[in-house]
Amino acid sequence: MNRPCFLVIDREFPGSISTRKLVLETAKFNVITAYTGREAREMFARFPAISGVVMDAGLDDIPCAALIAEFKAKQPKLPVVVVGTPDEMDCPGADYRIPSFQPAVLLETLLVIKPEASWEIEQNEERLSKEK
Repeated sequence: MNRPCFLVIDREFPGSISTRKLVLETAKFNVITAYTGREAREMFARFPAISGVVMDAGLDDIPCAALIAEFKAKQPKLPVVVVGTPDEMDCPGADYRIPSFQPAVLLETLLVIKPEASWEIEQNEERLSKEK
């Protein structure tokens, strides 16, 4: 099975890991995590075959629009999901905009981006359940 792999760019908070990463991994997606725009650039260069980007609109070091423009210059069809508060959502170039703290909406959006992979994941889960 070819599981989708998303680059998750999330702000880092002391003593915590990305909640978005946990949500995506629970849904059986693969995740590469970056905690700054600079780190996201490095991860994108190292792992260019990602299925999409999920990014926090409020990154401190690089404006989200600039980072999206860099990604789209290299992969124009790369889907980019921006997550943030209404004040942060002005992020030109994003394909999807999702309010913060709505993991179900994030998962629904990723299922729209990669529906065939989602179906495969569900089928594999069913097969594993029957084997037990």
